[in-house]
Amino acid sequence: MQIDFIADVVCPWCYLGWRRLEKALAMRPDLKATVTWRPYQLDPTLPEEGVDRKNYMAAKFPNLERRAEIGKVLDQAAAEDGISWNLAEIPVSPNTNAAHRLIRWAQGEGLQGPVLEGVLAAYFTELRDIGDPVVLADIGEKAGMDRLRLLQAFSEGVDKDTVAREHFQAHQAGVSGVPFMIFDGKIAVSGAESPERLVKAIDKARETAAVAPTA
Repeated sequence: MQIDFIADVVCPWCYLGWRRLEKALAMRPDLKATVTWRPYQLDPTLPEEGVDRKNYMAAKFPNLERRAEIGKVLDQAAAEDGISWNLAEIPVSPNTNAAHRLIRWAQGEGLQGPVLEGVLAAYFTELRDIGDPVVLADIGEKAGMDRLRLLQAFSEGVDKDTVAREHFQAHQAGVSGVPFMIFDGKIAVSGAESPERLVKAIDKARETAAVAPTA
């Protein structure tokens, strides 16, 4: 089964959705699934150097009480899903195009898993700037990628337009919120649903494939 996971690396709900999808797949150990991270940018207009996150979030969610309430809900959900993060202390809201490019290159080398985990940990736990090519090259190198080639690719803008185009295509296809998961091109799930609900979507996609007419 092909599972497309459309998401942004700075989206807390996407991180939760990724963990919940992992749990759902563990509940169907007989399923051979290929999960592909697809780029989506919550704010593609951010400068490449990023902006101060506290000021950015204050402007985006001006109601302080509401902002604190959302933070508590996210922290509780993270604890339940075994995620350790420190949302309030993240210093930079980066433009995520470069991070998506790193993940894309990692996919080509069969390293999506470790690189994606490295990016998520760097941003949410280690409080690093994942818009910085040097930070991303560190992550890639740790996963087994060639650091110098990564830095050169970033400096040359390789695949920058490709990621922007994929984000635009997702938006044009009606994806207005992430995470957004597509199971075998048949069943779509929007949001960080529970593992149990994701299993139902997986089973429905398998049933649809089983009854599909053959050419």
